[in-house]
Amino acid sequence: MGLLDDLRADRRVAGTAPHTGPDKQVPALLLIPDISGFTRFIEESGSPQAPFLVADLLEILIEANTLDLQVNEIQGDAVLFYRLGPPPPVAELVRQCRRIYLDFQNYLRLVARDTGSELAAALHELALTLKIVVHYGRVSVARIREYTKLMGRDVIVVHRLLKNNVTGSEYVLLSAGYVATQPPTALAQAFSWTRLLPGATYYEYLGETPYHYASLSPLRLLLSTPEIDDDVPPGRGCALKVRRALRIPAPYALRIITNFRLRPRWMEGATAVHYDVTKVGRLGTSYKVDVFGGQIDFQAVQQFEDEDGRLEYVEKISHFRLFPNTLLFYSIEAVTAHACLVTMELRYGHIASASRVVRFGQLRRLHRFLGRSIRGLAQLLGEVREVTGEGDR
Repeated sequence: MGLLDDLRADRRVAGTAPHTGPDKQVPALLLIPDISGFTRFIEESGSPQAPFLVADLLEILIEANTLDLQVNEIQGDAVLFYRLGPPPPVAELVRQCRRIYLDFQNYLRLVARDTGSELAAALHELALTLKIVVHYGRVSVARIREYTKLMGRDVIVVHRLLKNNVTGSEYVLLSAGYVATQPPTALAQAFSWTRLLPGATYYEYLGETPYHYASLSPLRLLLSTPEIDDDVPPGRGCALKVRRALRIPAPYALRIITNFRLRPRWMEGATAVHYDVTKVGRLGTSYKVDVFGGQIDFQAVQQFEDEDGRLEYVEKISHFRLFPNTLLFYSIEAVTAHACLVTMELRYGHIASASRVVRFGQLRRLHRFLGRSIRGLAQLLGEVREVTGEGDR
């Protein structure tokens, strides 16, 4: 395949075949979520897990993609996304920025729950947050081996806009290049939950560069009461939950749940599991489960005992196409010394489908999957109890 064929293939992946001008450049949306406080956190946290947390957060940003954006570069504490073709409507763009911010902050809240961990202590002291810069302009697209490289003045502009005169550290900034593509009434409606303010910064060689910006801080109100999906019954939120009482000690139930090797014996549709045996038992360990002819990627992210003595184990599910940035919570509460209540709760940010019918159908299917899985877990634990005598007193 030649260079021209590669470029055409990239454009097809981006979803729109843009029109090139005389300068051989194409119109593109450029979007950069940037982690504020990254450098200080890495240098001062003192936690060996800090770089791995940042890596997880960058993956959270990538998985929060609702606009079919392409990743061009990962730049330490930021991700450069792009989409060739016409600009998205501002309502869709704001929905994308909200999703990125909420998924990012919800993951930080998850990590901060474990108050006994060194990483949680560092997060309380060295806050991490997010700013998002959006620009629309024209770029040159080059293929260098298997990599796509964006070049041109507008690529410089979006990077310069990361350094600006905006007060605060969590906001979305829209360049004049993007604002000019949207009707003023649409801009006002899209930011009805906050204030869209004008601003400008002078940059060497670029001159006075105007933009508009809006604080993301009001979205913190949604962290404790997440945005409700249209197809989720009132009061449930973006979560599915199943539970079952088991005649087995709580610590023993946790050992079974965290044993990757046993997943195919109780998880609905699972036929095999793949993981690095040298990393078993470590938080941050990733493993893959073959399910219904496909594959789901899990990562163990947290395990602790809360103030009420309840055991919790949390896994992140990656590359789950319809449910990006999903977390699976296992809560194990001792009822007696030899019995416990196990709850499986799947929390998701959004369902990646525009079809109401598909969203509703997938929620029903996923709820059945959880219900059958916890029944499989109960059956397996019953078998283990019979063989080992655990729980019989």
